[in-house]
Amino acid sequence: MTESAADKPESGDACRHAANGVKPSRNGFAKNRCRQPQHRYREEKVYPTACNGGLYSRPFHESFEETPMLVAVLTYMGYGILTIFGYLRDFLRAWKIERCHIAREREEQKDFVPLYQDFENFYTRNLYMRIRDSWNRPICSVPGAKLDLAERVSHDYNWTFEYTGRAVKDVINMGSYNYLGFAENSGACAEAAANVTLKYGVGVCSTRQEIGNLDRHEELEKLVAKFLGVESAMAFGMGFATNSMNIPALTGKGCLILSDELNHASLVLGARLSGSSIRIFKHNNMQSLEKLLGDAIVNGQPRTHRPWKKILIVVEGIYSMEGSIVRLPEVIALKKKYKAFLYLDEAHSIGALGTSGRGVVDYFGLDPRDVDIMMGTFTKSFGAAGGYIGGKKELIDYLRTHSHSAVYATSISPPVAEQIITSMKCIMGEDGTTLGCERIRQLAENTIYFRRRLQEMGFIIYGNSDSPVVPMMLYMPAKIGAFGREMLKRNIGVVVVGFPATPIIESRARFCVSAAHTKEISNKPSPPLHQRS
Repeated sequence: MTESAADKPESGDACRHAANGVKPSRNGFAKNRCRQPQHRYREEKVYPTACNGGLYSRPFHESFEETPMLVAVLTYMGYGILTIFGYLRDFLRAWKIERCHIAREREEQKDFVPLYQDFENFYTRNLYMRIRDSWNRPICSVPGAKLDLAERVSHDYNWTFEYTGRAVKDVINMGSYNYLGFAENSGACAEAAANVTLKYGVGVCSTRQEIGNLDRHEELEKLVAKFLGVESAMAFGMGFATNSMNIPALTGKGCLILSDELNHASLVLGARLSGSSIRIFKHNNMQSLEKLLGDAIVNGQPRTHRPWKKILIVVEGIYSMEGSIVRLPEVIALKKKYKAFLYLDEAHSIGALGTSGRGVVDYFGLDPRDVDIMMGTFTKSFGAAGGYIGGKKELIDYLRTHSHSAVYATSISPPVAEQIITSMKCIMGEDGTTLGCERIRQLAENTIYFRRRLQEMGFIIYGNSDSPVVPMMLYMPAKIGAFGREMLKRNIGVVVVGFPATPIIESRARFCVSAAHTKEISNKPSPPLHQRS
């Protein structure tokens, strides 16, 4: 997967062109079509160390196999058949032959603006309801390497559910974002959170600017800044609001936001609320991003052609549906070249990437000062809740007075703050142990092993070879529900995703690898259904 000295490109532009005349893929890179042991063509992107003038300090592997034509045709046919039967069932419901349980407008309200869009309502009734049991499953234990699910049944084709009072015990948890295994109810983190609860209580009942600023919050923010290697940091009580409420404080009318097409909904909402102009570039495609940057500099604002007040590039560290890692070295190079600002969302990458768990910046060996706004959440690797923004002191001081999430939102709960502090100190080694380093190393080993075994079994998986988010392609709509149910029968809990959350022909199961997982977990046989308590 690496290249010899003779084959290395001589300039930074060499990697922008396809080798041997092969056209670039949809992500802007050449397709290296080589036979695999499974006799399936795969699309592999490799970024050698010499690529782009030495921006990468390590090989960078990502794989996105194109949907086979036959599979795509069968998938469209499957959705077509479901649509036909859906209209047939709607006809039966209209003639009162079949009962419809879903909420709908009353006849006397037919002249009002409809509450539900026609297709959205149709999709919910006839496609989503068939596999609704695959989602919203309530758990009744800590979401560790294993968890317990509350058993439920439906007697009306998933319109409603009834709880049996029993639990499906010891389900292998492959869906939670518990990357470092800190979601646990025993150990140092749980004990520290319990002690703080006895001293401070559970809720703060006020905002940071009034009477809800605790010494634990101050310590947390100093620790986050130290962990990230930035001047200052600020913590928020909700990860989603960290994006949606802070981007409007950073940009506004007359500003331009360049957003990756696969950015999270919180980033999209924040960009829209800001009132800034928004341009979308192709996922992880630096040619698309550079073209937008160049056009923005040359043409300026629409109609007036005045220079943009601010240009903000918004990307994620790990993209949670694709399992891909941002090409951060190239993004930073473009940001510097065109004098733009960079907003990096490390919700999934902080703690999960890098030799010291400091995220995608650590993973590439970059300087944190090259990222203007470093955002992340505590909901995943730290086993807690909330989010943070780190950067220069001037930036954080500005957000303390202009961010709606900082001014109006209730402070982080004391036990939650203590959970973050304890887990972060463990990662940094400030607890006097090597447990944090061991968990980071274990996660990396589990990720490589899990991805390799899936490939050996012949499955098509997406993403970067070092990403703990592992999408496995299912394609056909019938497989979405069937795969989730069959996995649960084998005591494995997974997340299955389909249209409209993914492209219509790219339905998938998404596995989230954790440091808490062991090879021994999968070797233990599952109890029969009738023996579950």
